[in-house]
Amino acid sequence: MDIDLLAAKSFENGQPHDQFEWLRANAPVYRHPEHDGGPGYWAVTRHEDVRAVSRNHAVFSNEPTISIADNVSAMDLGGAKMLLMSDPPHQTHLRRLVSQSFTPRAAQAMVPRLEALSRTIVDDVIEKGECDFVSDVAGELPSYVIAELMGLPLDDGRELYKLTEVLHSAPEALEEGQHARAGAEMFAYSVKLLAEKRANPKDDLATRLIQSEIEGRRLSDMEFHLFFLLLIDAGGDTTRNLVAGGIHALLEHPHQLGKLLSDVDGLVPGAREEMLRYISPVVYMRRTAKEDTEIAGQAIAAGDKVALYYGSANRDEAAFENPQAFDIERTPNHHVAFGATGAHFCLGAKLARFEIDALLREVLTRMSGLELVEQPEWLGSNFISGPRRMAVRFQPGPRTA
Repeated sequence: MDIDLLAAKSFENGQPHDQFEWLRANAPVYRHPEHDGGPGYWAVTRHEDVRAVSRNHAVFSNEPTISIADNVSAMDLGGAKMLLMSDPPHQTHLRRLVSQSFTPRAAQAMVPRLEALSRTIVDDVIEKGECDFVSDVAGELPSYVIAELMGLPLDDGRELYKLTEVLHSAPEALEEGQHARAGAEMFAYSVKLLAEKRANPKDDLATRLIQSEIEGRRLSDMEFHLFFLLLIDAGGDTTRNLVAGGIHALLEHPHQLGKLLSDVDGLVPGAREEMLRYISPVVYMRRTAKEDTEIAGQAIAAGDKVALYYGSANRDEAAFENPQAFDIERTPNHHVAFGATGAHFCLGAKLARFEIDALLREVLTRMSGLELVEQPEWLGSNFISGPRRMAVRFQPGPRTA
């Protein structure tokens, strides 16, 4: 088996489940080379091992970065750390600054707004009878939600979403310099936003970050920028790729689609969890060993990179019955799509679930006869998995507003 979990080509039709299956059976903790001359890393592919590493942040650190490549940033961060790339106790302090916006109660309170936005999104395409489901439907809701939370114009949320798509693409899938330009544009927007919110504070998350304190001091400018980049970046990934990939899975499994349509309200929660398992929008997260240790009997040296492959863990034969099947009534379903357990479990998981449910219900109940025009084009990314474009058609219908 030719194993290459870094090549964009391996992910051109979704995740490389043939490679994952071989690794789980033959080398569940696999020493994978790096293309750019880096030292290589350990690819962890079994469900049990991914969960064990996730729970052990004392040994397996998120610092200095959660990407396999060691390019945290070309800029001087002045000692600032992104929430996603820090460990407790500092990570805990950072997490508290934004956690109020993502508690189960706060997420529940947003449901009426999520439902209203979902109606508007479907309204915008329903009369046409065709659309690019990714950009016109699946990508709209998370862009709008994070824009509203941060106090940005909704159209700006759309444009920022386009930049995140570039940032997640593998270098070989982009034009030369495109990745750097997208990062610079995102950073420039954050600089402008910081100045604007200082001059005109509002009741939004961006303002609260500016006014908040961590360890007895205000956030530095760079800490604000890192929070902005994380919230914009992570705020759209799961919902956009999950809804688009999940609808694709339903269209590829018409029996499951028919079952779901027979009881949308009753079956959407289970369908959403199966989509999270089956699609696994986040391909991997990296940890770095703080000390000599082992994973499943494999010696790991201090400083070694360890990549947790969630898409593989979620198809592990030892954890799921008939794991390659798409079953919206699967139970139990202990997937790790939000990062397994532990200190680094996804902060926005509850809100993401509510977003997914609202948009799925609107799509399934209004876009009748939904079908693919052609097979989707998948993201050229070894980090985020989902369709990049997916042309669909459906029975035109009336707007609700």
